[in-house]
Amino acid sequence: QLQLVESGGGLVQPGGSLRLSCAAAGFTLANYNIGWFRQAPGKEREGVSCLGSSSGTTYYADSVKGRFTISRDNAKNTVYLQMNSLKPEDTAVYYCAAEFLPEASITTIQNMCAMRTFGSWGQGTQVTVSS
Repeated sequence: QLQLVESGGGLVQPGGSLRLSCAAAGFTLANYNIGWFRQAPGKEREGVSCLGSSSGTTYYADSVKGRFTISRDNAKNTVYLQMNSLKPEDTAVYYCAAEFLPEASITTIQNMCAMRTFGSWGQGTQVTVSS
């Protein structure tokens, strides 16, 4: 059974940083495309960043470009989202997700992120940016 567990959320002041972790169990994360998504109260879930399994292709939403970085540690079977220069509008529940689709192109990764077409999801971790 595929399982994803997020951690690392919390309360941080504007301008601060957090690193979210997504640990996988029951499958090898390196073989999967990975996405980080977030959902703020009253809003739809949106793709923040996605990472291709084969090429390491990355995609970032415009709102987080230059501030967030997605990465993968295959030895730990874990994916990270480093979030810097956090803003109050980054406040949301953050979810990681995985989907097996080898050799996905950058266009496919972008579409997967935009359409949230991932089959396995974690339970989410709360990030609150406030002074």
